[in-house]
Amino acid sequence: MKLYSDIPTRRVAQVVADLGVVLWVWLWVEVGTRVYDTTLRLAEPGRQLESAGTGFRGRMTEAGDSVDDLPLLDDRIATPFRSAAGVGTDIEAAGRDLVDAVERTALVLGVTLAAAPILLVAGTWLVLRWRFVRRATAARRFVDSAPDLDLFALRAMANQPMPRLARISDDPAGAWRRGDSEVVRALAVLELKESGLRPPPVDDGREVSPRG
Repeated sequence: MKLYSDIPTRRVAQVVADLGVVLWVWLWVEVGTRVYDTTLRLAEPGRQLESAGTGFRGRMTEAGDSVDDLPLLDDRIATPFRSAAGVGTDIEAAGRDLVDAVERTALVLGVTLAAAPILLVAGTWLVLRWRFVRRATAARRFVDSAPDLDLFALRAMANQPMPRLARISDDPAGAWRRGDSEVVRALAVLELKESGLRPPPVDDGREVSPRG
């Protein structure tokens, strides 16, 4: 698998892009975390309410227990205290529900805020990088020596813009059919650059045979 281009400028650009994406992901994770932490502070009143309800319930229950065994009174005094303890339970539950709601909201806000830009940039980067890796890996299998350039020269004539072809030869197809090694190599280099590959060394004395 070929991850980076053989061409120095393009390889540097790829490395910078990779580092940029990593930095981008880290930045938005940090932003999402801070939003989560900031929103979570809104749960503090709920925690105080929950704590107050717990304390009130405990005091009323304790007071009811303390008068429960008084002679001649049975449960007539303890019952109101225990009923009041139920109010403390309701307050405690309300505070707990508020905390849970704020925690869920903080999580949704933090994840949504971080995920949207991360998926947009990282998804685009991943598609582009995968296309390059797949193309460069496949192309590298066909480039071993100068005769292999013939295939890439043919692809260049099919894929490259006409102005680029014209800068190489007024008749690139004719030169390719005649086996003009210089034109074939120049055409192949155009296509190889698109795949991030260098051409193989110039073959010593071996000529490309004419076509047809």
